[in-house]
Amino acid sequence: MWLLLAFLSATLLGFYDVFKKQSLKENAVLPVLFLNTLFSSLLFLPFILLSFWTPDLLKDSMFYVPTAGWEVHRFIIVKSFIVLSSWIFGYFAMKHLPITIVGPINATRPVMVLVGAMALFGERLNLYQWTGVVLALVSFFLLSRSGKKEGIDFKSNKWILFIVLAAVMGAVSGLYDKYLMKQLHPMLVQSWYNVYQVFIMGPILLLLWWPKRKKNTPFQWRWTILLISLFLSAADFAYFYALSDEESMISIVSMVRRGSVLVSFMFGALFFHEKNLKSKAIDLILVLIGMVCLYIGTR
Repeated sequence: MWLLLAFLSATLLGFYDVFKKQSLKENAVLPVLFLNTLFSSLLFLPFILLSFWTPDLLKDSMFYVPTAGWEVHRFIIVKSFIVLSSWIFGYFAMKHLPITIVGPINATRPVMVLVGAMALFGERLNLYQWTGVVLALVSFFLLSRSGKKEGIDFKSNKWILFIVLAAVMGAVSGLYDKYLMKQLHPMLVQSWYNVYQVFIMGPILLLLWWPKRKKNTPFQWRWTILLISLFLSAADFAYFYALSDEESMISIVSMVRRGSVLVSFMFGALFFHEKNLKSKAIDLILVLIGMVCLYIGTR
């Protein structure tokens, strides 16, 4: 069941990336990100309130949000900062880079999760896992060559650095999620980390964007901004419940979720009319083969 939830999460994440790309096109980044956190928190706020006021109504459902004290919420706040840092880097990179480059780079996150698990939990890689790591590194090198054809130098382009940092923080978040899901209810984490993100993003928006809003790219409302929150919330809902299964493996779940690149790559080709798709497709195939190797090696 947890594997099916991971595949569902991957599909939803693919559409989330597409709506994010469309929302950020010639648009101000920080307001889009703030609205994403706001809408996501509003989706879960009714469940928080109902669980508190009338706990018997949701008690036996997957939408129940347990109450918890500061000793628990402080861990969720840390989760909020980790995710938001990844999103800030990722949103700026998504705005300035082709989605057919962002997707494959994001797809290397399972390798980072695996290396992190090796460093933190003392895990050792077998031959299949090392093959997956090597293929991911090779694909990253080849992707840099594809990017040069579009004037994107991986060594000096700051947006490439941003998407790499976003992927690293995303991998950190994945490892932290597995730790949290061993002891906390999925809805408790997902609902509250969205709420806390609003309070973190609010000051960032007011201090960094609002004073310079007339000098920088203006903000434009688009309905795809709302779809970002809807598809991300649904993807995370499936993801957290997958991780809450005692038999689930974060390395497998993380790998499957990166399958979202297939959806985003397809839309990048069909609707965004991005360039050098043939060479990028080869890079993507290497990433996917590497993911299969990780799957075989982690079974």
